Amino acid sequence: MNSAGSSRPRNGFLRLLDIGVASAKLGLTSFGGPVAHLGYFRDEYVVKRKWLDERGYADLVALCQFLPGPASSQVGIGLGIIRSGLLGGVVAWLGFTLPSALAMALFALALHGTPVAQAGWLHGLKLVAVAIVAQAVLGMGRSLASDRPRATLAVAAAAFALLAPSAVTQVALIAAAGLFGAWRFRRTAEAQPEPVRVPVGRTAGVISLALFAALLVALPLLRQTAPGMGLTLADSFYRAGALVFGGGHVVLPMLEREIVPAGWVSPETFLAGYGAAQAVPGPLFTFAAYLGAAAAGGAGAALATAAVFLPGFLLVVGALPFWNALRTHARMQGALTGINAAVVGLLLAALYDPIWTSAVRTPADFAAAAVLFGLLVFWKLPPWAVVLTGAFLGWALSLGLV
Repeated sequence: MNSAGSSRPRNGFLRLLDIGVASAKLGLTSFGGPVAHLGYFRDEYVVKRKWLDERGYADLVALCQFLPGPASSQVGIGLGIIRSGLLGGVVAWLGFTLPSALAMALFALALHGTPVAQAGWLHGLKLVAVAIVAQAVLGMGRSLASDRPRATLAVAAAAFALLAPSAVTQVALIAAAGLFGAWRFRRTAEAQPEPVRVPVGRTAGVISLALFAALLVALPLLRQTAPGMGLTLADSFYRAGALVFGGGHVVLPMLEREIVPAGWVSPETFLAGYGAAQAVPGPLFTFAAYLGAAAAGGAGAALATAAVFLPGFLLVVGALPFWNALRTHARMQGALTGINAAVVGLLLAALYDPIWTSAVRTPADFAAAAVLFGLLVFWKLPPWAVVLTGAFLGWALSLGLV
């Protein structure tokens, strides 16, 4: 099968329209977080539209998991690029991202001036965050750290992340896990897959990677020499998107350390927004729209959203031209295995701090969080229903009804 599938429309505008319709549909209906998103993508793009075969899709998912940034969004961007070049990637990102970004920004604006610390239903959203992240740790642990070596790596990463909490620690752990995985988990390459045509040249890929690195270095310097809310937001959110592996849940500790100590939002407002993010479809990275809106209104929402997704977009553009060569590299596959195990550990650390320490303060809080976890894991309720239940439980707890 060729890269674009057998059903590609001939007209470039129709291709873009096709991508826009498909990605917007997913942006409006993809509840459940990054892992669930990949299942929705497979059903829409591989099974229904046949834009890529099963092996190609699995390898694209592996590539995007290896890159920093929002993995499910990067898979969608990559599919858009393979389908219709760079503009196809932009359209795919917009369709998948805008619905939840708008919803989160509006939620932040609606909360403006609300006494968040005293709002019982918002405390309930913090308890939802406990249940959601606990479910993510459980699910990712089963698939990415299911044997003794990988589980050990995950626990070690969690311990180091808690004992030395900083963005530098997180990056160092990811790098160390990748090096360890390249040695310990390297695999014998399987039969060569059919190459996928990528309509982006290696020169464009190198330029994109250079731009990614240049912004990572330049934004902090510009922030120091010309301080202002715009550059400060751009630097903080770009760095979060550039240095976080594992998707939306794992970005939480980095964003918390960037946003809350600076006084842009309170800890209560931060976790309330994270809980609300579980109720909307689309990528969890649109939590940035909520934080940007809470800090600087609509313009802040737009800037934060663009900044947090930009590094992931640049990395996909930079990696795709070299994708076919990387797909069967044994040490690269091993490095990805190690990084995935470390990501589980980082998420476990985030579950404790800041989520658990900020939300669970009484036995009643623990009981409510346990109920929400059970509804998610055992009763299989959709996240939006659990969010509503959490808001109700938080309201009831604040009134002493339970």
